Amino acid sequence: MALDKATRAFLKEMAESGAPPIHEGTPDQARGLAAGLVELFGDGPPMHLAEDHRIKGLDAEFDVRVLKPAASPRGVFVYYHGGGWVLGSLDEFDTLGRRIAADTGCTVVLVDYRLAPEHPYPAAVNDAGAAVEWAAANRDTLASPNAPIILAGDSAGANLATVTARRARDRQGPEIALQVLVYPVTDANLNRPSYLDPDNQLFLDRDGMIWFWDHYLPDKTRRNDPDASPLQAESLENLPPAVMIQARHDVLYDEGKAYAQRLKDAGVEVTVHEHDDQMHCFFNFVMLPGSLAAHEQICSAVKQCLESRLVE
Repeated sequence: MALDKATRAFLKEMAESGAPPIHEGTPDQARGLAAGLVELFGDGPPMHLAEDHRIKGLDAEFDVRVLKPAASPRGVFVYYHGGGWVLGSLDEFDTLGRRIAADTGCTVVLVDYRLAPEHPYPAAVNDAGAAVEWAAANRDTLASPNAPIILAGDSAGANLATVTARRARDRQGPEIALQVLVYPVTDANLNRPSYLDPDNQLFLDRDGMIWFWDHYLPDKTRRNDPDASPLQAESLENLPPAVMIQARHDVLYDEGKAYAQRLKDAGVEVTVHEHDDQMHCFFNFVMLPGSLAAHEQICSAVKQCLESRLVE
């Protein structure tokens, strides 16, 4: 299926802007381009509380933004943004976070993990783990003492979410109620059919992913580490249930599909929502109609998770 009309118009506008492909520029140039898209997103819903916190990680400090939609939120939704471990900021994901908070009733914790190439692998992984531990330690103020913790992210952020969920399993906590994985990076194999498909060379293409991996983990001999490529993990058993959003016109499509199958084979409950007329990044671009459809699917999964906890 072809891309939807709104996405085609967006890509045409981007092409006419004259902005170079990500892989032809520097990280700072790419960050400037990403930051320039924020004005397209509009303002998110007002929050009961919105504040930034500086927290101490394993080997450095970093920021999180707490978006609390009401006085007594139902859960804690820890979100790791995408951007190939190189791009992304709290402000760029603020509107998305506010929408999730408002429509799930959860406190959203946006994680401003350290970025490559200044802070290569495993800095982001370490920060991701520290963020969920901080959320668990501060659950009483973020929501309620027994509020479920949900890990979520898109692209490289979904990579961090599922790595963090597995590390929490192996370290006996914190308990994670649900993984929300939006077109996740799960493997460093850049030669899968979806990477080579000409129809998928869109906002994110194969050259772009090569550029991201080269900045995040230059040592190719380490890219099969399960904390970098979660598809390579020895066991995915006993992980939290997962809901996955997939875009058919995405170089990451095949590795997401493979990861979902490995979760299923390991006995993990997985729900996959396929978006045949969408490209990578569509969920992040909240001004596009396709983003709303994925948003509703995610919020529905979160609400079901919260309701099942109440029954228990």
